[in-house]
Amino acid sequence: MANSARGLERLVRAFGYSMKGFAAGWRHEEAFRQEVLLSLALLPLTFWIGRGPLDYLLLVTSLALLLITELFNSAIEALTDRVGVEHHELSGRAKDLASAAVFLALVLVALVWATIAWLRFAPA
Repeated sequence: MANSARGLERLVRAFGYSMKGFAAGWRHEEAFRQEVLLSLALLPLTFWIGRGPLDYLLLVTSLALLLITELFNSAIEALTDRVGVEHHELSGRAKDLASAAVFLALVLVALVWATIAWLRFAPA
């Protein structure tokens, strides 16, 4: 049965589903909790390390991308486990690919933060 909600009702429902997703990520995924805490710890440093709006945007966006990637990774893991917990080559590949995406997001965070910190604090 298709969802018949439209307009504001659809937006309210979508917001509710998103909040359920954040809650599920927090409740069931240790990596998501760790990355949220890392992001919350780094967020105030954005305005100390960054030198202006573009730096702030890059620093915050890298953290947001990490959280987005982790949520997709968790969704892929949950769906794969729903299909079956027995070992299957394609299930393992899906999980490994999602894990690689999170790794790349972490590398991106490190590169962005290190580069902007270098530009801010390195001797001229």
